[in-house]
Amino acid sequence: MFDLSPAEYSAMMLSLKISLWSVGIILIPGIFMGWLLARHDFYGKSLLDGVLHLPLVLPPVVTGYLLLLLLGRQGFLGKWLYQQFDITLAFSWKGAVLATALMSFPLMVRSIRLSISMIDIKLEQASRSLGASALNCFFTVTLPLAIPGIITGSILAFARSLGEFGATITFVGNIEDETRTLPLAIYTYIQVPDGDAFAQRLLVISIVIALSALLFSGLIEKRAATWLGKK
Repeated sequence: MFDLSPAEYSAMMLSLKISLWSVGIILIPGIFMGWLLARHDFYGKSLLDGVLHLPLVLPPVVTGYLLLLLLGRQGFLGKWLYQQFDITLAFSWKGAVLATALMSFPLMVRSIRLSISMIDIKLEQASRSLGASALNCFFTVTLPLAIPGIITGSILAFARSLGEFGATITFVGNIEDETRTLPLAIYTYIQVPDGDAFAQRLLVISIVIALSALLFSGLIEKRAATWLGKK
């Protein structure tokens, strides 16, 4: 059942690569935005919060089309990147990373923001009163206590990236060995005669990967809770 063809194996590995890259590039910005929204009030905060969460409420195809208009070869920014640096994001796996990162970023921010909001601010105030700088307080108090939320946000972002379809197919297409991830491969197989067996096999693989990620997340969260308890 799991004797994968080269095309199926390519789709699986490409999905994993894109999802891991996606989580990697949004992790630090996600922590910063989660902390900013949880701990600070400023003019325009509601607008910023709304913009960050737009990918959750917009149809994914709309997000993908906006990326294509902006970063396509003839797009305002995409044309400049190509002319100045010979960088092309549309219809490439790097563009798929960008699309999935954009779609999963709000989930990471929400989890981290909630985690930081639940931290007793008096702990941070006590750290500052003992002479710790704001940066030192963040790395020694806030960040360690927010680890469960960071882990949850990372797993949610990974799962969202793994299942992304609309923005990806609109911005980078469905190119075998380049942008054809698991969801796109499943979609491709169900469109062709006798492709159901291949689609079902990839469906099982997708479920196994997602479930493994959730189980791994639970294990890491328990270990993090144990570590924080000892601290």
